[in-house]
Amino acid sequence: MTRIFRVGDRSPRVAEARSTLARLGLVPGFEGDVTDWKSQKYDESDMLFDLELSNVLKAFQQSRGTVPSGNIDEITLRELRQASYQLGARVLSYQPGSELVGDDVSQLQNQLQELGFYSHRIEGHFGQFTHEALMNFQLNSGLQDDGICGPDTIRALKLLGRRITGGSPLAIREREHVRSAGPMLAGKRVVIDPAFGGENKGRTVNGLHGEITEEEIVWDLASRIEGRMIAAGMECIISRPRMDDPSTKTRAEIANAFGADLMLCLQCDFYPNDNASGVASFYFGSEFGDSSLTGETLSGYIQREIVARTSFQNCGNHGRTWELLRLTQMPTVELVAGYLSNPGDISRLTDPSVRDAMAEAVVVAVKRLYLLDRDDQPTGTYKFSELLQAEQR
Repeated sequence: MTRIFRVGDRSPRVAEARSTLARLGLVPGFEGDVTDWKSQKYDESDMLFDLELSNVLKAFQQSRGTVPSGNIDEITLRELRQASYQLGARVLSYQPGSELVGDDVSQLQNQLQELGFYSHRIEGHFGQFTHEALMNFQLNSGLQDDGICGPDTIRALKLLGRRITGGSPLAIREREHVRSAGPMLAGKRVVIDPAFGGENKGRTVNGLHGEITEEEIVWDLASRIEGRMIAAGMECIISRPRMDDPSTKTRAEIANAFGADLMLCLQCDFYPNDNASGVASFYFGSEFGDSSLTGETLSGYIQREIVARTSFQNCGNHGRTWELLRLTQMPTVELVAGYLSNPGDISRLTDPSVRDAMAEAVVVAVKRLYLLDRDDQPTGTYKFSELLQAEQR
């Protein structure tokens, strides 16, 4: 689906969204069809996109870690369909290349995590880690360890119930990984992901030194970050050759295969109103499932360091369930480095000295992440030259 539906539109997609939200208990008093979305029949009145539905959608989108636009786009429809699956509604199994996705998978991951069999992200994708955790649970429960979640496995999960409580295993694992890695940057592995490549150049703007593309801006920023990280002894790779434009999934697979400790995605933004401005960063997280504590911490450091060293407005750091954040196995931060629709941001982004300051801010933020409680430098004051000296001691 490429069309975006807004208030005033009329479509079966609108009716599908309304009935799914009703089935989730988010539309009080709904009297229409709430059967499975694949077999629903709609009245004309159900197909009208009204303001009430838009407000309910905003709340739903916020809870799922997507942009709360109040519109129905492809991502929102995907999230609605995933939310319609509850554990036990279908048989779950590992299907490499076409993994099952849905809230039922999230519920399975959550139960396996509470029982101590699953320590990865609760993200609703039935992948290899979920398959292995399920097989281990089945083996320990006297069931056939085929990795298929059917009625017998669900019955066993319900009988055992919750066995452990406490902090999120994902957060604990991430925190321990950072702590055990030590404060030095040398040897840390980072994937830098400029969001454009090949024929995909993004937008073209008139900057301080003439026309420049979004691709040129983010690749220059990536090079400045990479150079500093290599100087500090870090292992860096770029997620793509500059002449290629691989999919988000492929870039995530590259990062996972590299065994990276962190991934940094660089991009800009655009908004019809040129008053929108500033930098923002995003990490994996939502109200519904897990959040990456390390990703949240690093994105916060990046935000504060960039704002302290430049005149960009601070748009904050936010949890999202975007594909790159969801598919990468390491903490990942997507940095939106400014708006190419705002004259002030264009002036800053096309100034090499500002991009230099942003690169220094990112590397210092990564250093702060690994310093943990040894970090005593005020935000914006830790210079890269001082960082290098500390690394060489």
